[in-house]
Amino acid sequence: MRDFGDYGGRYVPETLIPALDELDRAWQEALADNAFHAELHHLATTYVGRPSPLTLSERFAPGKKIYLKREDLNHTGAHKINNAVGQAVLAQRLGKRRIVAETGAGQHGVATATVCARFGLECVVYMGVEDMRRQKPNVERMRLLGAEVRGVDFGTQTLKEATSEAIRDWITNVETTHYLIGSCVGPAPYPELVAELQSVIGRESREQFLAAADALPEAVVACVGGGSNAIGMFRGFVDDVAVRLVGVEAAGAASLGSGRTGVLHGARSSILADDDGQVADAHSISAGLDYPGVGPEHAFLRDTGRAEYRTATDEEALQAFADLARTEGIIPALEPAHALARARDLDADLILVALSGRGDKDLAEVLDRLNTA
Repeated sequence: MRDFGDYGGRYVPETLIPALDELDRAWQEALADNAFHAELHHLATTYVGRPSPLTLSERFAPGKKIYLKREDLNHTGAHKINNAVGQAVLAQRLGKRRIVAETGAGQHGVATATVCARFGLECVVYMGVEDMRRQKPNVERMRLLGAEVRGVDFGTQTLKEATSEAIRDWITNVETTHYLIGSCVGPAPYPELVAELQSVIGRESREQFLAAADALPEAVVACVGGGSNAIGMFRGFVDDVAVRLVGVEAAGAASLGSGRTGVLHGARSSILADDDGQVADAHSISAGLDYPGVGPEHAFLRDTGRAEYRTATDEEALQAFADLARTEGIIPALEPAHALARARDLDADLILVALSGRGDKDLAEVLDRLNTA
């Protein structure tokens, strides 16, 4: 397991420790098992649609060469499927036939519902009712795939509360249930497990970029909420010290830029909190970035200086969303629209952006905002 310095760990009820130990053992055994890797490769190439291509955007940012890693072209329309497939295979190895998950933007929920349908697993997805309103198409997709979507109607009614409810369910049903966490957050071994399953993004990107540009990028840019697409991309370049790693948070949910060290959902990381240490509310037009914490590896990369983290406002993300659609014929999700907003004003010319998902789910929200602007 990687060392995240002062971050990570397990801050959970004692009843969950045996389940986490069991998961960690299964994960280590799977990593050492060629059959596990062969099954993941088979699913990635015949079900997910990997490798996802690299696209040079020629009109979005004149004077720059911005390559897009097209995770939006994966089955289900985002990077979330990479992790969901891997954890579903792990759940089967553990003999767990019931899956619980949390979702904000709905893409992780859709990915989880998809793999549960594929493998015949029971699926329960927790989602804040505000996110259910913002992401209605994904709620309908999850239900069509056979998942039970349970609305969470307290607090901010978004991802933080959905995660809390999923954890409560897991505690109650730990003997039969696997918690399929969607980002590189939570107690160990989840941050490392999710990062490794998403690292296929970075490995593919590095090879593809060298083939396309005959060089490594000057900067790699990805949006950061919990941080799974970003850490998956960064894993491919973290040892290339000349390559800048740039994470972009929502301005109203900048746990790395304006947070403090604390514990949230079972791990120590950088979180939004008040002077008394109480978790503060986050805000973003993007449901997937509307979270007051971040994966512990990102906090570690920030503190060591290996990665830098910036912010983008709702308005900047909306503008980048519209501009990419009109200049490149690609409708991005609102999450990577934040990364696009910062990429085009970055002091670099050869840039790789993780286009973590497509924007179908965001059209109603975006059109409403643009029409009333």
